[in-house]
Amino acid sequence: MTTHSNTPAGWYPDPHGAAQTLRYWDGTQWTEHTHADEQGKPAPAVPAQQTGPDPRVQRQVQQQAGVAPSGPGGGTLFSEPVLVVNQKAKLIELTNEYKVMDQQGNQLGSVVQVGQSMLRKLVRLIGSIDQYLTHRLEIRDAHGQPVLLLTRPAKIFKSRVIVTRPDGQQVGEIVQQNVFGKINFAINAGGQQVGAIKAENWRAWNFAIVDHAGSEVARITKTWEGLAKTMFTTADNYVLQIHYQLPEPLLSLVVATALTVDTALKQDARGLG
Repeated sequence: MTTHSNTPAGWYPDPHGAAQTLRYWDGTQWTEHTHADEQGKPAPAVPAQQTGPDPRVQRQVQQQAGVAPSGPGGGTLFSEPVLVVNQKAKLIELTNEYKVMDQQGNQLGSVVQVGQSMLRKLVRLIGSIDQYLTHRLEIRDAHGQPVLLLTRPAKIFKSRVIVTRPDGQQVGEIVQQNVFGKINFAINAGGQQVGAIKAENWRAWNFAIVDHAGSEVARITKTWEGLAKTMFTTADNYVLQIHYQLPEPLLSLVVATALTVDTALKQDARGLG
């Protein structure tokens, strides 16, 4: 018999009231499997335990992004109040890769560009036309399992990002509303607008995310990665602050926005200003 005293983090009594049954909450939904001790099945992977604060990440969050320390979250991409998104620094960027951490520096997941052929990488190496072609990205949890898939179809002026679950179920879309000035995006789900992303400057580096009523629910802030990285690599770093627990599908769309803002939404070529 499994007791609560030795139950790993994230496991809770069955929400449907099944006796002596525990189910795992992954931050967005209850798993179909019960606890391994009850069913004899492998339990879903439990998020990694905190390994200790990282002063560099704490400085990025508190000093560069201006986000005050907050209480601990649930340890997943969908249950933390602050997500730190740091792009892997490369002299030549052929594939976008990002690490996603909590405000203490514990890794929660990653973002990886997928579906690129060698020809596509060659095109990216020799020119900038790649930015107009279709982009596909996977948002993965701490154990490398995809939790959201994003597709930005080929575009000329305006971007559109389609967000789906790994099983193909569509969550919603992020649709660019304008071309000139401060870039704005609509967050749509089920044929209705459930929120918006509003760039706070013409370079589209900082964003306010609002709900359907126009109230700010989250904020994306670009953080300075240092002169050397800015001049000689392609790294971009961001901090997402979610002001309170959001309902679905807005939560997944906000997370998708923050974790892919540079690849999927940012419009301007990289610069120092």
